[in-house]
Amino acid sequence: MRRTDFYERLTEVFGPAYAASVAADQVLPQLGGRTIDTALADGEEVHVIWRAVCDQYAERVPGRLR
Repeated sequence: MRRTDFYERLTEVFGPAYAASVAADQVLPQLGGRTIDTALADGEEVHVIWRAVCDQYAERVPGRLR
């Protein structure tokens, strides 16, 4: 998965304003207590980060985006 695909999915799930907040502010245990932005900056694979988002927000992420 490319970063552009990742951000398109994140925006689709959360909307443009909230997606930016989720990426910058929400600490995900699945990412070792990092935010999405920090994990990306650390070089974490995008598909690993997306899986963490899917796990953390299972009720929000539709099956077609998993």
